[in-house]
Amino acid sequence: MGDMWLAAEPQGVVASGWTRLEPAPGERERTMGGDALEVAEWAAAELRRYFAGELRSFSVPLAPRGTAFQRAVWDALRSIPFGERVAYRDIAAAVGRPQAVRAVGQANRANPLPVFIPCHRVVGADGRLVGYAGANVDLKAWLLHHEANVLRAQAMA
Repeated sequence: MGDMWLAAEPQGVVASGWTRLEPAPGERERTMGGDALEVAEWAAAELRRYFAGELRSFSVPLAPRGTAFQRAVWDALRSIPFGERVAYRDIAAAVGRPQAVRAVGQANRANPLPVFIPCHRVVGADGRLVGYAGANVDLKAWLLHHEANVLRAQAMA
């Protein structure tokens, strides 16, 4: 998957991404010392546990910036259970805008916190993997496969 970068402020993680992708201007520089560093370290530790298959949901505070609609979509994404998939139309309905499927797709694309806000769990109406804010559809497929493997391993234990 590659390395990830994090940007944090004392109130929470504001952005993350893969190092092979450039962050938005100023995002990488946001992590300062003190409380922000503690938040970034907490986030990094949770990411390591997620990728090791030891963590299903994140407890680190998140502080993404976006419009009210984007934040509503991102909140709905955080309610998708680990390892499950939902369609864009399901998220549109969850935010009370059932006709706003394309707008939900745009909010997913604008997600500043891939993995923390699991936009990879959203698929097309026919179940196909379409788009991924984190990088590309291959990465989305990897994340879904990872979660399925974790669930399978835990069911066998």
